[in-house]
Amino acid sequence: MTQPVILCTIEPARNGDANAPLIVLGPSLGTTTDLWATVVPALAATHRVLCFNLPGHGFSPKASAAFTLEEVADAVALLVDSIDVDTFHYAGISLGGAIGLALAVNHPGRLVSLAVFCSGAKIGSFEAWTERAAGVRASGTPSLIAGSASRWFATDFLGRDPKAGAHALNQLLDIDDESYALACEALAVFDQTDALSGIRTPVLCVSGEFDEVTPTAQLKELAARIPGATSAVIAGAAHLPSLERPAEVGVLLAEWVAGVSATPGPAGAGHASGTGSGGGVGSGADVGSAAPRPTTAAEPLPGGRTAASAYDDGMVVRRAVLGNKHVDAATAAITPETAVFQDFITRYAWGEVWTRPGLDRRTRSFLTIAALVTGGHEGELAMHVRAALTNGLTRAEISEAILHTAIYAGVPAANAAFAVARETFAGLDAAADTCTDDTTIRPS
Repeated sequence: MTQPVILCTIEPARNGDANAPLIVLGPSLGTTTDLWATVVPALAATHRVLCFNLPGHGFSPKASAAFTLEEVADAVALLVDSIDVDTFHYAGISLGGAIGLALAVNHPGRLVSLAVFCSGAKIGSFEAWTERAAGVRASGTPSLIAGSASRWFATDFLGRDPKAGAHALNQLLDIDDESYALACEALAVFDQTDALSGIRTPVLCVSGEFDEVTPTAQLKELAARIPGATSAVIAGAAHLPSLERPAEVGVLLAEWVAGVSATPGPAGAGHASGTGSGGGVGSGADVGSAAPRPTTAAEPLPGGRTAASAYDDGMVVRRAVLGNKHVDAATAAITPETAVFQDFITRYAWGEVWTRPGLDRRTRSFLTIAALVTGGHEGELAMHVRAALTNGLTRAEISEAILHTAIYAGVPAANAAFAVARETFAGLDAAADTCTDDTTIRPS
């Protein structure tokens, strides 16, 4: 075995900090750095972002000999060394997630945090991977396109975003056949199952709701085997959530990294030094325009955060949960009398509470609905019913949450809440039929 050569791009932090913490993003087999292109802008607000290509993928040179995923992990560590960075956050999808696990096992002092998407300590079987390697050597990577489309994407994705789907599939045509086959053989022998219990890096295990390659149960089992690990699900995604649901992935990662970085002690103590180099990683929709904020934004907060960073984090989450249109309209409606209140809810509610790692956004939506029903705040409830759907709750789960509050908050409160939910669901159904939406703006 020989250590492969891999190449990368680096996106500088948009806040101008040349020594900003580093996030490394690892690709899935058969994809390139483009897999993360529409997630990078959200992460690059406060972090440098390094994306690498696997051997023979994208601009990385072809593999000259067999390699293991542990050797690819070693190569990732050397890439980070080359820009004079010590510790870093890592997130990877599928094969890229397996590389992250190898980093946590073999380079534990380097990782500040690890996010494993649609992956596992062992993926698939030895026979399946060796069979695919043989097929690629015989017929080339173009023979993989049809199978990859069914494995990679939720059933509605190619119809919803045909350009992104076609681009990802077309990149298979340019991947070196032998390098792909060698990566298959590396996956065939990869197994870190026995090492999971020794991982001490903070780990987040993320599945796609419709992923059949590494289903949610597998990611939950992975989290259960790693001390202190947590799990999350990307609603509406299959095996490549960063491509299918980039906004949701960007918010999830930003929340995860911010939460780990704010944790006292070794888990949050990582520091990235060195200036690195700038490089294009692709473009995507910006997180959105920011509302004006008071000039007291340098106020210190726990964990080394500032009011400015809490505001920025809050705006990312607020947009992801409530939608850009809602937040843009609320921002446009700010007056001198309401500016301080708008800063307060963005910075404190969304930036300091909703970003905390202790609860996922689904759970927070459950609690928010219960609190609004209990308090009789029907004016806010419709907005948060829509937000709960965005956060992955089903209509049935929302109804169960309201029914549960009837026991503890009273039947009249629950009855009023059901009326709001019923009207909200009907409005969403009507909007889906007429391509209109509810533009009523609430402050939060």
